[in-house]
Amino acid sequence: MKFVDEVTIDIAAGNGGSGCVSFRREKFIPFGGPDGGNGGRGGSVYAVADRNLNTLVDYRYTRRHEARNGEAGRGSDCFGAAADDVILKMPVGTIVTDVETGRVLAELIEPDVPVLLAKGGDGGFGNLHYKTSTNRSPRQHTPGWPGEAFTVKLELRVLADVGLLGMPNAGKSTLIAAVSNARPKIADYPFTTLHPNLGVVRMGPERSFVVADVPGLIEGASEGAGLGHRFLRHLQRTRLLLHIVDLAPFDEGVDPVAQAKAIVAELKKYDEELYNKPRWLVLNKLDMVPDDERAKRVKDFIKRYKWKGPVFEISALAREGLQPLLHAIWAHVESEQRKPPPEPDPRFDNPAPEASDGGHA
Repeated sequence: MKFVDEVTIDIAAGNGGSGCVSFRREKFIPFGGPDGGNGGRGGSVYAVADRNLNTLVDYRYTRRHEARNGEAGRGSDCFGAAADDVILKMPVGTIVTDVETGRVLAELIEPDVPVLLAKGGDGGFGNLHYKTSTNRSPRQHTPGWPGEAFTVKLELRVLADVGLLGMPNAGKSTLIAAVSNARPKIADYPFTTLHPNLGVVRMGPERSFVVADVPGLIEGASEGAGLGHRFLRHLQRTRLLLHIVDLAPFDEGVDPVAQAKAIVAELKKYDEELYNKPRWLVLNKLDMVPDDERAKRVKDFIKRYKWKGPVFEISALAREGLQPLLHAIWAHVESEQRKPPPEPDPRFDNPAPEASDGGHA
């Protein structure tokens, strides 16, 4: 299935039905009084996060989503029927933004929780509503209220605990395949990863975390070079970044230190908040370095790179050094999960679904 993580669609809620002007007409009842009912409520548009979806490809080919209008009121005290709501299923992690104003309408984090995007219009009042002791034959009625309509942008940001960062062909796909159930495309040439891959790493019963692998970054990515810049948004929700470095590049003229510095520079240009996330250094492909040179090469890299954070030496292909890395990641993720949740972002205005009887309160 084609991976799509950004699309623009039109949504429109239904209009409310008009109220009715009617009077009771029966034999031997000359003054039956008003009996025009209210109009029905228009259908609303809701978004629901679905665990079984991982792409927005369905919305690339279906751009218009519109709810039905409510029925008009009728005589004999008949109220119009309310229209059915439209439920749009989207992947967990989707952000819905109003294109015209830039306001965030919804951020779908919790699965199966409906979030209102466009409210249907209320039904109009029939003349039965205006009946009083002094106004026994009212002829007033109101039309239905219009439903809301928006052009919205859907942006998917995958939910993962750990994000893999690095140059193309650094071994990120090999690593995620070695530690999780993900099976990304792996080959001996760069840019084999064309879209994000998610893998679940299971450490034991009810102990697991999610790893996200995105296409590799190259120098100039923040200006649009390569593919990685398109998918950096998927790392913004992660708790930890693993900077994967190829310590045994295929081309002898390539300097791993220069590559690592270029990646960090592009990360900072793209998003300062993403740059400030916890980041660990993972030196990969040590199986391709002679045993008597490994310690020297690792020490030289750390010295020239001037790195003072956590360092892990692994070979994803040979599955060497993975267990210490995984246990350290789990300890970090578990400590982050114990922290109290952040304050809600005031940009997100997610009203809960409201029951409606098809008319005004």
